[in-house]
Amino acid sequence: MPHGYNQPKKPNIFGESHSLSDEEADYVKDMIQEAQQSSRQLSIPKEDLAASATTKLNESAAQIIEQSKVRLILNRFNRDFLYRQGRFDEYQGGLLLKWGDGYSRKHIWVSVEGDNLLFEKSHYKQCDKSYCNGTHHVLSPDQWHNTALINAELGDCFRRPVHEASDD
Repeated sequence: MPHGYNQPKKPNIFGESHSLSDEEADYVKDMIQEAQQSSRQLSIPKEDLAASATTKLNESAAQIIEQSKVRLILNRFNRDFLYRQGRFDEYQGGLLLKWGDGYSRKHIWVSVEGDNLLFEKSHYKQCDKSYCNGTHHVLSPDQWHNTALINAELGDCFRRPVHEASDD
């Protein structure tokens, strides 16, 4: 290729919701599990939960998760993009959406500290957002009441999820 030649830029890829009904999402979920012949459970058995897992948020964390619309948005991501293959787990101070198996296991972890909502990030250095502390995006009540900002943060978490280390 001659020096100075610029290749044409490929167009961006835009993700779109599949706009599935609950029934369609359940049908696709069942088809995926049957095709994969997977025995993976979509909920974590109580005996396998970590000691800190309560399966119930504490009252103040539950209120902030509810008011910020985090659970509603994550449920839509799980239905429309993961075909209900994601698993939810609640801890006293946060909510976890986990998907994938083995080397592809990923998660979105949203927790509450005081009145702030924290999004665990996949980067380990300060980014250009004013509310980044290097490992988390920390939103104050004024920020987490902004549904567009919550949606954007969760979308970013979904596009760049935290990868978990394999248990192998």
